[in-house]
Amino acid sequence: MTFSATHLTTHDAPLLGVNIDHVATVRNARGGRFPDPVAAAILAAEAGADIITFHLREDRRHIRDDDVVRLKASIAAPLNFEAAVTDEMLDIIERTRPEHVCLVPERRQEITTEGGLDVVGQLSRVRDACTRLAAVGSRVSLFIGADPAQIEAVAQAGAPCVELHTGALANAWWAGDATGVQAELQRLQAGLKLAQSLGLRTHAGHGLALNESWSATPGVAPPTSSSTALVAVLPEITELHIGHALIGHAVFVGLKQAIADFKAEIVRARRAVSA
Repeated sequence: MTFSATHLTTHDAPLLGVNIDHVATVRNARGGRFPDPVAAAILAAEAGADIITFHLREDRRHIRDDDVVRLKASIAAPLNFEAAVTDEMLDIIERTRPEHVCLVPERRQEITTEGGLDVVGQLSRVRDACTRLAAVGSRVSLFIGADPAQIEAVAQAGAPCVELHTGALANAWWAGDATGVQAELQRLQAGLKLAQSLGLRTHAGHGLALNESWSATPGVAPPTSSSTALVAVLPEITELHIGHALIGHAVFVGLKQAIADFKAEIVRARRAVSA
């Protein structure tokens, strides 16, 4: 069953941040201006995306500087600017003044963000970045694994929010590894509870998908719950940021319907707990 955005209300479930990076990935594969990630962001906001998320990487492999300028000028929905903790990126963020910033680790060789930011190992630098970005009105989140020491360091750094990396859970889900999924869920739940006890607003994301995205592996039964639902059901979650699987789903159903489908999945999961 699919829903339109008008069926959903903001109080039903965590906010959905739609990551538009992979629209830019398709554009950059051939060069030129099409498909335009800014046009996708406008459509996503019209379809009910609560937040528009994008990652300006140091190598500019998908989102480009001009995209950032146009997003700021064109999008009424809150922007969530993902970036590494570098002087170049902090300067760009200060000029852009997005509503939200998520500081992430970054390696040139990685295909996607492989792990969480090491806040413990660079606490002073991260604290300085949080102070700089708060001064221009951006709410800062730090993207980390569900490790207690890292979560405590987020609070020490002065960030008001934490986004917990769900990549290991998503990978276990894709592999049909029920034991791995449960282990990662337990780690995530413990991390969320600790973060909330420290006064942090708790977000999550990376690799989350719908069952419609499932590509059956021989000998492995399809999952009963989507990875998105497994995380959305957790009561501490206030935002989910989803990109690759949502844009992939949009290839088959269109962007507006893909956003409605993910929002519906999030709402169903949260309602099932309260029912």
